[in-house]
Amino acid sequence: MHALLTLLEADSRATPEVLARQLDTTPEAVVAQMREFEEKKIILGYRAVIDDEKAGRGTVRAVIEVRVTPERDGGFDRIAARVSKYPEVSACFLMSGGYDLLVFIEGKNLQEVALFVSQKLAAIQGVLSTATHFMLKPYKEHGVVLVGEGKVERLSVTP
Repeated sequence: MHALLTLLEADSRATPEVLARQLDTTPEAVVAQMREFEEKKIILGYRAVIDDEKAGRGTVRAVIEVRVTPERDGGFDRIAARVSKYPEVSACFLMSGGYDLLVFIEGKNLQEVALFVSQKLAAIQGVLSTATHFMLKPYKEHGVVLVGEGKVERLSVTP
């Protein structure tokens, strides 16, 4: 992978000047390379990792295992593309194992997530079953540890 991409993955807020020093090049060359990566859809976006609890955002997040019947000449792609278009869906992956798609969604409350699953996701032709798992507490997201390292307590060992 290109060194610039590695640096941007670690810190997407780094300025072209900082990146240029790290890559031993000019800021103009960094900006041009970034623009090229964006045009070629290698860089798809930039994102901040936000602690929802500290930000006061009352978002309910869930992971849904979805079993589907693959379509002729389209496999899983058409169904996955349809699922991915819903604004509630933050990520969708084709998986190996006991289910086919892993869908990450966000809603304002449990009812909103439940309605999405029952009225939108399960209603798609080709969806055989779903299993919804609610995220209770995040510890690490996108490589960022969200929980401070508190005092480690060990149980005493007794004979």
